[in-house]
Amino acid sequence: MLCLPFLAACAPKEPSAPAVKPARPKLVIGLIPEQNIFRQIERYGPLMDYLGEKAGVKFELKVLPRYGNIVDHFKSLELDGAFFGSFTYALAHRRMGVTVLARPENLKGASTYHGMIFVRKDSGIQSAKDMKGKRMAMVDKATTAGYLLPLAFFRENGITDHGKFLKEVYFTGTHEDAIRDVLERKADIGAAKNTIYERILSGDPHVGLLLRVLAVSPDVPENGLAVRKDLDKDLAGKIRDALLAMDRDPDGAGVLRDFGARKFIETGDKDYDPVYRYAREANIDLATYDYLND
Repeated sequence: MLCLPFLAACAPKEPSAPAVKPARPKLVIGLIPEQNIFRQIERYGPLMDYLGEKAGVKFELKVLPRYGNIVDHFKSLELDGAFFGSFTYALAHRRMGVTVLARPENLKGASTYHGMIFVRKDSGIQSAKDMKGKRMAMVDKATTAGYLLPLAFFRENGITDHGKFLKEVYFTGTHEDAIRDVLERKADIGAAKNTIYERILSGDPHVGLLLRVLAVSPDVPENGLAVRKDLDKDLAGKIRDALLAMDRDPDGAGVLRDFGARKFIETGDKDYDPVYRYAREANIDLATYDYLND
């Protein structure tokens, strides 16, 4: 057959365009301010990149300026989930029904943390009665270690109004800053979580020679990933499964090591029973509690 250039049937075929991969859904995850924003992103960024590839989503991280913001702005910032501290999870679960998926187990095999009340060894403070007229650095009213523990500590020592008993109480916003303020003598007493203290201690062992721990809280779950209650269940399952399988994947194991964890373990609301009990003993109604710092 004679083929003429103007006949469409004889025209050379255009190369087919490469298939376009469908865009991955984006989920926005909030982070509480345990440390400064740069350390938080540096720690969680690689974890979420790995998790996004495995679960087929794209994650965007938002580090919030205060603990209470996670609960206060969960809807306004359109967060899909967050790595909640134990008390912020209890608040968010009670108010919004968030579902916890998993939490990390650290390199020592612990998946919990506890609060600490500490002073400098050269402060002369040995007990609660020695704290009269002193300055105390707490973290935030929405933390277990940085607020609920001090409330319980003073109550157990017969101090009904710690605000009047102490010269000053102020909130640092991060556990790291509460520890630093005591080290630098900006405060006489501090309250923070042991995992942040141990992280500081690993970088500067001299810190352990300067501080004395006076009280500790019961163990509560390490910061767990919880998602909004209406997130697609299949997607939530993929995220949970990817977290729980990380330690069995060579790439995942490397990410975990840099994150400071051995693996993630499945977590449920019952794991937070010590937090709910602590709140009840402090006469805190999670449904109406005002967690904004004074």
